Amino acid sequence: MVTGVDTGGSFAALSRTDLAALVPELLLCGQLIDRSGMAHLISAFGREGMAEVAIEEWQASSPWYTRRMQRALKFEGDDVVTIFKGMQLDIGAPPQFMDFRYRVDDRDHGEFSLDHCGALMDVEPLGDAYVTAMCHDIEDPTFDATALATNPHARVRPIHRPPRAPADRHPHCAWTVTIDPSYEPPAVAPHTEALGRSAAVALELSPIDRDGEGRHDYSGPLLADLRFDEFSKSALVRIAEEVCLQHHLLALGFLMSVRKRTDEQSAIELTRKQLTGIAGITSERIRTALGLPRSFAGLSAVLDVHPMLAPDRYVDRVICFDDDAVGLRINRRGGAFDDGSWPTLIDPEHLGPLDALVRGVDPHFTTRLVSATEEALVVEVFRAESPANECDEVAITRFSTGSSFVFEDRGIPLPLTVV
Repeated sequence: MVTGVDTGGSFAALSRTDLAALVPELLLCGQLIDRSGMAHLISAFGREGMAEVAIEEWQASSPWYTRRMQRALKFEGDDVVTIFKGMQLDIGAPPQFMDFRYRVDDRDHGEFSLDHCGALMDVEPLGDAYVTAMCHDIEDPTFDATALATNPHARVRPIHRPPRAPADRHPHCAWTVTIDPSYEPPAVAPHTEALGRSAAVALELSPIDRDGEGRHDYSGPLLADLRFDEFSKSALVRIAEEVCLQHHLLALGFLMSVRKRTDEQSAIELTRKQLTGIAGITSERIRTALGLPRSFAGLSAVLDVHPMLAPDRYVDRVICFDDDAVGLRINRRGGAFDDGSWPTLIDPEHLGPLDALVRGVDPHFTTRLVSATEEALVVEVFRAESPANECDEVAITRFSTGSSFVFEDRGIPLPLTVV
């Protein structure tokens, strides 16, 4: 086993500049979890079954992680502005790729539109039936679930939405958000209630040190865009940890929903395929965003902040490297193992997700088992002579335009005031 440098530190080891580049990447990769998983669901359950799982996974997870981010960045409230701020920090609405534009009429009324919807760009080539499944069947209950996390009397309703007519219609869709005490709040879904008992929902993450330079919270006005480089380093660490936890909560919601529709072994295998696809694309994007080398040091840095293995307060692991290999020890304890999240899907017979992850940094990297006990799984990453072919799960996820999406600097964001 490698006996070199223990990387430690995780997000806190990064600079403020690197964290500001990393956070939108993590938000985008969280959205691509669906691109990774849905093709396999269609094969297993058909289009309607895929839509049902998508609804349930977002209903189960988004209310919990929405409230967590509100508390972390001190913008708790019950108005439309609070709902919109939450959307800006949600893996369901990564900046620019899902280009939400907001308007606030008063505390109880507002609108948003998507000037560009990357998810629509991915689904439109599949035809109107799939567009309708996403933009009608899935969006109606899941937009409401997100808004209800802020105010149980909130409703999100379409002004217009795809299938687009004409075919080049912009914005891609538009919606109203209304808070009205006369609206009867829906009952909390059983899957939402069940996920609320997870270790992830209750997890304490890094406190924000309010002495550093930059914005420590989002308690001020709603901004048209978030510039992550305006946040303090400590705030960015916490945001990155929260976004990684969003990944785990969405994956847990996915697994919970799939288990209702098939046997345990098949449910685990479908979730493992989801993990494999997103693991490879995410490591590739992280390496590029941070400008890391295709070396063991670069791989170690990617592993340290990859959502499969982060945040480290949820996933109990140790990463170390030297000139010849990277070592990874995943301890079989802590919140991720209590919940049955992504790290539990990796075992001596199923190192595929880890192989996809390391090959996203360099296709020559591959894993081998060192040991597996009740206490821990230990693997080593070495460099093979020949590059590996990209696995099917990563190739499927790469179908999404999000896999190659490039963020732009859009200048200083303006505060949004009441119209």
